[in-house]
Amino acid sequence: MSGPTTHREIERKFRVHAMFSWPDLSSVIDQIEAFPTVGMTAVYHDTAELTLFRWQVTLRRREGGSDQGWHLKLPVFGEGSWVRDELQSPLNSGAVGQVPAELADIISPLVRAQPLNPVVELRTQRTPHIVRDTEGIALVEIVDDTVTVVDQAGTALAIFRELEIELLDNDNPDALEAMEKLSTALLNAGAVPGTLSKAAAALGPRATAPADVPELPMPPRTGMAADAIRSTIAGHVRNLIFADVAVRRELPDAVHQVRVAGRRLRSILRTFDPLLDHDWAVSLEEELAWLATEMGIIRDSEVLEERLTAHGADLPEPQSELAINAIRIALDQRVESAKSGAMAALRSDRHTFLIEDLVDAARTPHILDAAYQACEEVLPPLVAHAWNSLAKSCRKLELEGPPHEWHRARIKAKRARYAVDAVLPVFPSGGVRRFAKALAEITELLGDHQDAYVAQQFLQELAHHPQTDGQTGFALGL
Repeated sequence: MSGPTTHREIERKFRVHAMFSWPDLSSVIDQIEAFPTVGMTAVYHDTAELTLFRWQVTLRRREGGSDQGWHLKLPVFGEGSWVRDELQSPLNSGAVGQVPAELADIISPLVRAQPLNPVVELRTQRTPHIVRDTEGIALVEIVDDTVTVVDQAGTALAIFRELEIELLDNDNPDALEAMEKLSTALLNAGAVPGTLSKAAAALGPRATAPADVPELPMPPRTGMAADAIRSTIAGHVRNLIFADVAVRRELPDAVHQVRVAGRRLRSILRTFDPLLDHDWAVSLEEELAWLATEMGIIRDSEVLEERLTAHGADLPEPQSELAINAIRIALDQRVESAKSGAMAALRSDRHTFLIEDLVDAARTPHILDAAYQACEEVLPPLVAHAWNSLAKSCRKLELEGPPHEWHRARIKAKRARYAVDAVLPVFPSGGVRRFAKALAEITELLGDHQDAYVAQQFLQELAHHPQTDGQTGFALGL
């Protein structure tokens, strides 16, 4: 499956009335060049429930303009609503109503099994302008759009006007400065800043309703524990879904983020089990464990390669080169083999059902009556139980003890850490923060021990492999 091209889009939008006149920009920019007006027709696709729009994601097929084709726009978390990743596929990769497979795959965690169909058509008359510096370098593009919303019969339903300023060089500070100056000039002239896409604005409130998994506030310590559980589960489900999207885009660290979100969910379900329907929680845990296993080989191999190549660099030559090459070849082969299995798992019915179950869990977790008490009454004992379980495991550890005992302690350390992290917004005191930090350090220490053991086993297997020659085996520590 060929992948779409990706462009990081940084832009500002402004709504203006039909008779709006541009202000004099000569004092804020050096040069501006106008281009002929072009006509564009964009058909936006979504589910009947406008699932994508509510996730702040847009999918369209646009004809006309310099970049006609299929466009999928995804939010970039932590960067503000004006920053988006735009993924593009050619126009001929799918007719209207036939979403290209590579784009449909990327957004499948967001829509699950819901079909994607045309939901609105926008016809735009666009007049583009390029702003340049004194040397003629293009900094930003300003477009003046008159947009007509049409129904399936082609009847005009609404007309509005919008201005957009987009960076043409995201790494050029002069471009960002030009965008800021232009934005200020437009605001002073009466333009109104906008954050919604044209299609979301055209579709109205349904397109801006909460996502399938909404962001929920955490209650205060006197609030109900049930609300804390809902908020915590919803947050980790959101993280897992968007990490799933990132895996399909082959973004760095995405597999790790899927595993982290899944692991945190499993720990929360285990820690707060006394407040949840047990059978329901166990069923979700089992499916999340399956997902972790499917993703595990990739992530474990990534960690191994990073660790061992760093240590291999400390060896003298030629041992360093021999060891690093052997490690990379073996682990790269392992990762490539595991990727096909992991992607097959993500595209399976079982995974789709898991995402559906997680969305349901975020919306309506199976909470018992015991959870409808104050957080300060019911949550601390559950966190204390996770800590006591860790302490009990650690007391059994011996320096030369069996690796499985150390691994079990690591699992319990993560469970205690995630339990404290979950309640930290409810109990944001300095003591709880220090406790969370200490648990993070313990988890890292036990993780280093486990990683070292796994690395040792891998090196022994590789050194003894029939295809490993004597010099390479020596470099690997045979």
